Amino acid sequence: MASEQQARPVVVPTTVKILIAGGFGAGKTTMVGSVSEIMPLHTEEVLTSASMDSDDVSGVEGKTSTTIAMDFGRIYLRDDLVLYLFGTPGQDRFWFLWDELALGALGAVVLADSRRLADCFPSIDYFEQRGTPFLVAVNKFHGEEPFGVNAVRTALNLDPGVPVISCDARDSMSGREVLISLIEHVRSRVN
Repeated sequence: MASEQQARPVVVPTTVKILIAGGFGAGKTTMVGSVSEIMPLHTEEVLTSASMDSDDVSGVEGKTSTTIAMDFGRIYLRDDLVLYLFGTPGQDRFWFLWDELALGALGAVVLADSRRLADCFPSIDYFEQRGTPFLVAVNKFHGEEPFGVNAVRTALNLDPGVPVISCDARDSMSGREVLISLIEHVRSRVN
């Protein structure tokens, strides 16, 4: 009976900050929302005619809102590991927020839209310049994958050690696999 009354040890999880970055309309808000185990925080605002000169919507013409500060979500990968997800804004007019968002981040996911692959370069450059471990996750829009991961790796001219994987930002299991791959990538760089 004494063993039944013993309390399970309290597990204090390790908390890790992860950035979800990429170009305008790549699926960052969608990914944070699909994997988060809490109601995600979104700082979305409606796109207006005032932003037409600064926001290139070619390829994402149906987009009606944009992140103006960040997205935030949380996911437990294990009882002892919790990830805090911070989705960055995609347009360059909001890049002044990135340094604050990146402070203390263990790693980053660069979400790529293969229809607008060049939009990844600012995120990749940012993380390479700071030595932040990252991977590229090619988001399959509507289940389409017009370019395979090897073609994307070549087009982005990535170092061989940077993982490139495909994902569907709308699918929580796919997003979870991306996050697990990032954690494994970070661990491999430490060992």
